[in-house]
Amino acid sequence: MRARTLAVNAFDMCCLGHIQQGLWRHPRDRSKNFEHLAYWTDYAHRLERGLFDGLFLADVVGIYDVYQNSPDAAIRSAVQVPVNDPMLIIPAMALVTRHLGFGVTVNLSYESPYLFARRMSTLDHLTQGRIAWNIVTGYLDSAARAQGFQQQMKHDDRYDLADEFMEVVYKLWEDSWADDALSSPFDSRDYADPAKVQAIKHEGKQYRLDARHLCSPSIQRTPMLYQAGASTRGQAFAGKHAECIFLNGQSFDALATLTKAFRAQAVACGRKGEDIKIFVGASLIAAGTKAEARDRYDEYRQYVDSEAALVHASASMGVDLAKVDLEEPVQTSVQQSQAVQSNVQAVMQQHGKQWTKADLLRQMVLGSRQTPIVGSGSELADYLVNLQVSCDVDGINLSRTVVPECFDDFIDHVVPALQDRGAYKTQYEEGSIRRKLFGSDRLPLTHPARAAYDSARSEENP
Repeated sequence: MRARTLAVNAFDMCCLGHIQQGLWRHPRDRSKNFEHLAYWTDYAHRLERGLFDGLFLADVVGIYDVYQNSPDAAIRSAVQVPVNDPMLIIPAMALVTRHLGFGVTVNLSYESPYLFARRMSTLDHLTQGRIAWNIVTGYLDSAARAQGFQQQMKHDDRYDLADEFMEVVYKLWEDSWADDALSSPFDSRDYADPAKVQAIKHEGKQYRLDARHLCSPSIQRTPMLYQAGASTRGQAFAGKHAECIFLNGQSFDALATLTKAFRAQAVACGRKGEDIKIFVGASLIAAGTKAEARDRYDEYRQYVDSEAALVHASASMGVDLAKVDLEEPVQTSVQQSQAVQSNVQAVMQQHGKQWTKADLLRQMVLGSRQTPIVGSGSELADYLVNLQVSCDVDGINLSRTVVPECFDDFIDHVVPALQDRGAYKTQYEEGSIRRKLFGSDRLPLTHPARAAYDSARSEENP
């Protein structure tokens, strides 16, 4: 299999401490300015200079309070708190860029599908088709309590809720306004034809709706869809809905197995394997030479906050690691966890079922479970091409370490080496984020949302 053009997103969050816990303390790190728009517009400029496909914005609703059964450690160390709404910074970044896409994480468990559909359509209009949605169902009981519930729904039940949520928003985005509902030219007497704007009716277990979508059709209608669940139920959901899948970095063998499973799941849902693109999380330390990169890596390690890393890991895996001795096997399983089951799976694949807190700490050398890859631009380019070919992945989500230099280093050292190998674009293509990645602004006809509603419209208008 030949290398193909690698897609690259920056991976970050609208907060101080994302996943490389403690690195915000580095004197050259500028993430302390995350509450200022100028920080984000400068960020977007840099990424577009490097021909990045997008900025993937993570988000979390709730505070990490599993570790020591308290939010105190998370608050002390800024472990994804404070965290601002990522949707609100996107229009400013879109204004100062032309091509950069924006993937935004929104937890559907606590959203109204009607109002959420309007917010995403608005962003798709304002960005001229550069918006993507990372579909998540949440994993924190603290988020559920913040919304008035005692605890979150069970893991698989959250995906059942998500399936119905998707059914509702698909109807609003794809089926409420006909393609020719707007009058043309716009200087005519009527702006739109009411007969071509239909009410969406839905009667389900979780949602009821009788309403017309508030927004006219945007460039993509449905935003491009990301999903990051690698559990059995998550794979089934992704096979039905996702266009891009985000996997945590693991061994090449484990990644290749997961990639094959996701593509097979898409085919089982009546889609094509190439209908999905798979992105892998990556932490890269790049420099002009391997020795310089190693020096930078050693420097970064001085600022790592290991306890903060355990705070994050405890919440994402649903186990209080403060209660576990260093060399004691952590008694948890995928079946027991109501948090991120794929994170538990990944740790067990790497360290075995009897993994310990010491195993995890040795892995979290830069404050996250992503093992950093350190080297010259040429060495990292070789690694990424090997990753792509060996694991059949389409791109990476490049995690921030010390910003902005981590992205500047990638742009200055890794991008040219990838371009020399024919594995990175030399200029942007025109169009929406979906067109850049898949060749079309709209969902393909093989996607169940597009197929169902196009079929329904054909029956109504034979």
